[in-house]
Amino acid sequence: MAPKHLSVGSSDVPPEEGKLRLYSMRFCPYAQRVHLALNAKKIPYDVVYVNLKQKPEWFLERFPLSKVPALVVNNTDLYESLVIADYLDEAYPGEKIFSQDPLQKAKDRILIEMFNKVSGLFYKIAYAGPSPDPSLLPDLFDAFDFFENELKTRGTPFFSGSKPGGVDYMIWPWCERFEAVRILGGAQFRVPKDRFPKMFEWNKGMIEDEVVKSFFVTPEQHAKFMQSVVAGSPDYDNIL
Repeated sequence: MAPKHLSVGSSDVPPEEGKLRLYSMRFCPYAQRVHLALNAKKIPYDVVYVNLKQKPEWFLERFPLSKVPALVVNNTDLYESLVIADYLDEAYPGEKIFSQDPLQKAKDRILIEMFNKVSGLFYKIAYAGPSPDPSLLPDLFDAFDFFENELKTRGTPFFSGSKPGGVDYMIWPWCERFEAVRILGGAQFRVPKDRFPKMFEWNKGMIEDEVVKSFFVTPEQHAKFMQSVVAGSPDYDNIL
């Protein structure tokens, strides 16, 4: 693993034999999805972290989309977090993280797509300026109602059932960052527990999950990174 995020003027790191190669950024929620899928499946891999503000020349040349996550499998480059997670679940042995029932898998994918509204509002709130923007909180909580109700409908502690699975891991990265917004913006950004009791229990269970722990960043670290992004100098290496 490259010790820090590689930037302009750097060289790529030789891959480790017998491992997949993942190009990532430590604070990217989409890349976090792939880390969680790899760790849940217990697939050996090595990581090269990339400075997305000063991308290395070799990265731009090799990856036309110039974004992370990018996974290299047998000299084939894969992009897009959900595509990669699906591939890993289908191609590698071990317990499946996504449902194998076609209809349930389709319903779960719709749920993941529905979360795009939550993540989109999160970015607008968290990166609005020196302080988070509270004006969109009502919209965020309204969007979050869908997931509270979905947990009630499913009748399970996690969206994937009795324990976390693919659906949970695909939406977790943004939920991990909610408390960081509260740290930066104050009490008004606290998610109301009385409105989202099921999601609070879900969040507690996710934090205790070993896969989540394997790639967890504290709210304080997320807050520090968010501040650096808003200031125009992302501190990609603040926990490496």
